[in-house]
Amino acid sequence: MSTTVKAKGQVTIPKAVRDMLGIGSGSQVDFRRTADGNIVVVPVDAGKQVSRFAKFRGHAGKGMSTDEIMALTRGDG
Repeated sequence: MSTTVKAKGQVTIPKAVRDMLGIGSGSQVDFRRTADGNIVVVPVDAGKQVSRFAKFRGHAGKGMSTDEIMALTRGDG
């Protein structure tokens, strides 16, 4: 099965492949390179999609209190 790359780098995934992978309009896919250099198309599980900001979420831990920050800013600390 083959397809043509359009001017903007877009390709149409053949219907038979979309049906096999269970993907449709709006679905996300990953392109993964195998050890032998082939590229594999893998559907992204909607439940496992991670926002591009997710890796920045978290807790910085115990920091300074507001009073400590103000004292440091004023030169009292």
